[in-house]
Amino acid sequence: MWRVPLLLCQSLSLLGVSCSHGDHEVTLPRNCSLDCVLKVYRSNPFARLALGSQFAVTVVAVPVPELWTDFYRSLIFSTRTCPEKNGLEQCQRDWYPRHVEVRQEGQVVAVTFNLAPPHLSISHYFSWCYGGGMRNYTPIAANPAGNRTHITYRLLGLQLGTDYSCEVAANVVDAVRTTFSVRLSKVNQEPPPSTAETVVLALLLPVAVLLVCVVLAVTTVLIRKKTERRLRKLQEEAVKSSRSGVMHEECRLVSSGAVRPPRLLILYSSADGPAHIGVIVHLAAFLRQHLAVQVSLDMWEVLTLVEEGSMAWYCRKVQESDFVLVVCSRGLRQQLSGRSRSAVGAEPGEGEAALAAVYLVGEDLGRARAAGEDLSKFLTVTFEYSMEAQVPGLLALASHYCLMRDLPLLFSHLHRVALQSPGRRLHVELVSEETYAEVPAGAALLRAMGEAERERQRGPRPGT
Repeated sequence: MWRVPLLLCQSLSLLGVSCSHGDHEVTLPRNCSLDCVLKVYRSNPFARLALGSQFAVTVVAVPVPELWTDFYRSLIFSTRTCPEKNGLEQCQRDWYPRHVEVRQEGQVVAVTFNLAPPHLSISHYFSWCYGGGMRNYTPIAANPAGNRTHITYRLLGLQLGTDYSCEVAANVVDAVRTTFSVRLSKVNQEPPPSTAETVVLALLLPVAVLLVCVVLAVTTVLIRKKTERRLRKLQEEAVKSSRSGVMHEECRLVSSGAVRPPRLLILYSSADGPAHIGVIVHLAAFLRQHLAVQVSLDMWEVLTLVEEGSMAWYCRKVQESDFVLVVCSRGLRQQLSGRSRSAVGAEPGEGEAALAAVYLVGEDLGRARAAGEDLSKFLTVTFEYSMEAQVPGLLALASHYCLMRDLPLLFSHLHRVALQSPGRRLHVELVSEETYAEVPAGAALLRAMGEAERERQRGPRPGT
């Protein structure tokens, strides 16, 4: 009797060919005539092969005939892909949005595409747009209680007259992406006002612009002078404190050339209620007045933000700032995890652009860590009325501080000055948990944190 084993091997593109799918034997009669040899034996022993894979089947005679030199045959074949066998709607990795509709709504572009079937368990999507030397990333989370066949999201921060190449896909590994083009056109203006109104506007507009420019210039000069005086005072205190120690170690604030306070950008979530936003404003005012820090806050630069566009303003500030501070809260964590309804389907605003800026900060953190670069530019803070566990994993690599307990450590980080060294300890006026409330700005911040704590104890707002 002759035994003919069938071996099935899968071909791997990186590791070569490895026999891992078993074998099967076909037994033939020992005394086989010519008619027997010419017979065709059919067998289908290998079921449930992986789809979209390449295999090799080999037929070998065992035992090997002594006079035979060619005692086996091999054949390479490929199984059908998942879409070929089951259809595209049954394959998660091969599914992609096939129906994409783009329309312009004022200065915003709305994109509608079809959702994946529910049995594929795809609830998160993403969109990339490239154009004008900029990129626009939009996370998309489907709402199970809403439309289950289509979803609409909005592209923010696009420049007029710029051609963008965009793509949308499911947020799964090796997802197939659907590409489309976007161009933001200029919206037709309303009919011009009457002649009398035009004359009045023409006379008043230059005066108003001039007054605004004068006020801004005077305010900027006063703030700069006050900040420089405060910075020099901090330098003197640091040097005096360092000279009084045993080791006589020099302690100074780092600056480049002329005295310039460090530039700090504050990012936060507006989904935690007005009390939390009040804490952000008072914190920014305290840092600017008493920690010698130049603070950038979107609520203070509304005109510039509207002129440049939300996303462009945040991208520029992230690049120009010496430090980027992200205030972590429950609302920010929900938005980053896709559970907040304000992230998708809400009216466009600065909050969505700020959320995209937080995603950019997370990407910069990962890129800097991979390249072995300094991560001290990025910081996260939580307040005592929130929890430290609310720091999202996207920002886990950044330095974290809890305010107002870690206020001296935050000062040390922003000015790159050591608080302690052998034989000495640096003390800066008003920069501690016990003394910050002695000034009006610190007292206002303390009251704002108390209101935020009372709002947290009352529970979440309706609809959050």
